[in-house]
Formats: sequence, structure tokens, C-alpha cells
Amino acid sequence: MPKETQRILVTGAAGQIGSELTLALRKKHGPENVVASDIRADVGAGLKDSGPFEVLDVLDAPAIAGVIKKQAIDTIYHMAALLSAVGETKPQLAWDVNLNGTFRILEAARQNSLVRVFCPSSIAVFGPETPRQNTPNDTILKPKTIYGLTKVAGELLGEYYVRRFGVDVRGCRYPGIISYETLPGGGTTDYAVAIFFEALQKGRYACFLREETRLPMMYMPDCLKATMDLMEADFASLKHHADFNVTAMSFSAGELAAEIRKHIPDFKVTYAPDFRQAIADSWPESVDDSAAREEWGWRPDYDLARMTADMIASLRRRFTI
Repeated sequence: MPKETQRILVTGAAGQIGSELTLALRKKHGPENVVASDIRADVGAGLKDSGPFEVLDVLDAPAIAGVIKKQAIDTIYHMAALLSAVGETKPQLAWDVNLNGTFRILEAARQNSLVRVFCPSSIAVFGPETPRQNTPNDTILKPKTIYGLTKVAGELLGEYYVRRFGVDVRGCRYPGIISYETLPGGGTTDYAVAIFFEALQKGRYACFLREETRLPMMYMPDCLKATMDLMEADFASLKHHADFNVTAMSFSAGELAAEIRKHIPDFKVTYAPDFRQAIADSWPESVDDSAAREEWGWRPDYDLARMTADMIASLRRRFTI
């Protein structure tokens, strides 16, 4: 188990998950013990004002080592990455940030004897050859996107550092993550975030996936819970390390629209698939997360109905709608 007081570094802290994870970690461990970092200095006041912040490029190994020493870091949540849709437009950059960035973080952990590192993966590791229903934790990984390729390699790197160097590396394969705090950030599942904003602000939404497209999803509170619960699990109970399937629900774009209409009856949706449809078609419709449930007790709190109700209520408060 990690020591009681941790000194945590979050990379990519201005991203969709990183921004909320940083605040959750600060609430749990104390604001002064969680250092937010991002390649950009112009991040929200919530990150800079609630605790220490460092400008950090995850491709800069000396800078990573410098922050670790300056801030006495012992634990890293490595959230910096280019997501699937953005990665397809910038494949070289995605490879560099997602894979070389992860390698530098793991090397820094090894060289500085850090306690623990979290390196998230994604359902993007799966491909058309993978079973699409109840996708097993241990199955064929042949992704067709640069994002998926880098995440497969990142999982293997994490496992290598566990076996070869004894670094405690952990990670889970995030499904689509839905949140009312941050705008979509370039992922194929981001329609499930944008649709709520558009429903409340405009009463209509043009979806870039087909109506019947079904994907695994998770509400942000469950995402944060999964991340922190995995990091607190007893290492001896883990048979897997950097590649846990986690999920909370699966639904189609049409099913989500129908659930939203229970709260906004006049909501209209049109469907105009773009290049992201091919990405979604290569991913699972549902995943089997029994390994996470058995090895560290994973249990989600939100289903589609509860998530939708909370998203709409929270956005109405946020925008005074």
C-alpha cells in the first residue's frame, strides 16, 4: 500500500479527465500535495489557484526529473495524451506524446524510485478482430488507429516496467467518459458529452455517429472512483496491472437521445456520420470488467438513467437554464 501522505504529480492536468482528477486528488490528499502540470500555462484558475502548478512537457526528460526532485514527487498520474480523433489528424504527434511521453514518465519513475504510476489506457486498444460483445480483458489487440496503437504499446511498456524493474505501474482501459465540467476534447465518444450541452443550449444536435452505434461509457464520478480505487488497491491482489477493462454502461447514440428526451421532450437529433464512425465501428459495444471487479473490487455507481438525470441537472445549474 502507498504511504499515508503522498506527493502526487498529475501530467495533462488541463485535460478532460486530468482537470477533475487533480481536484479530486487535492480534496483527498490535501491541495499542497498534488502538483498539477500541463504543457500549457494558460490553464483554468481552478487548477492554478487550488494548488501547485508546473508547466511541463512530458517529452522533456530533464524537466520531468526536475519537477520530481523540486516537488518531492513519489506518485504520478500520467494523463497527458492526444485522443483518438485528434490523433488521426496528427499521427506523428500522437505517437510522440502518447508513447514517448509514457516511456519518459516510466523511466523517470524507475530512475527516481517512485512509489506508483498510473498510465491510463482505452477501449481504443481493441480492433475489428476483437469480440465486440462483452469484450474480454485478455483478448486480441489489433487497433486501427494511432491512438489505439500507442495505448497497446503503453500497456505493454507498463507491464514490462513491472516485471523488469519492479515499478508499480497501474492503468485501466477507459471507455467513453461523460462530464459536465469540461468540453469535448477530441475523442470519438465525445458526442456523448456534446449532446447534453447542445440539448440544453439549442434543443437540437447533429451527431457524428450513426443512431444505432453502441459504445461502452462511464460517468466522470465513476471514472475518478475507478482511477483512485485502482491506485489504492493492494499490489499483491493484482494479476493484471496496466490493462484493466472498466465500464459502467453501454448505450447507442439513439438510446442516449431517447433518455435525454425524458427530461427535454422537444430535443431533436440528426445523424451525419463522419470519419469517427469508422473508429467507433472498430471498438467494442460492451466490455467485460470482471478482472477489475475481482482483483480490486470495482463497482460503478451510475447507469444511463442516473447519469442523464445528473448531467442535465448539473448543466442547468451551471448555465442557469
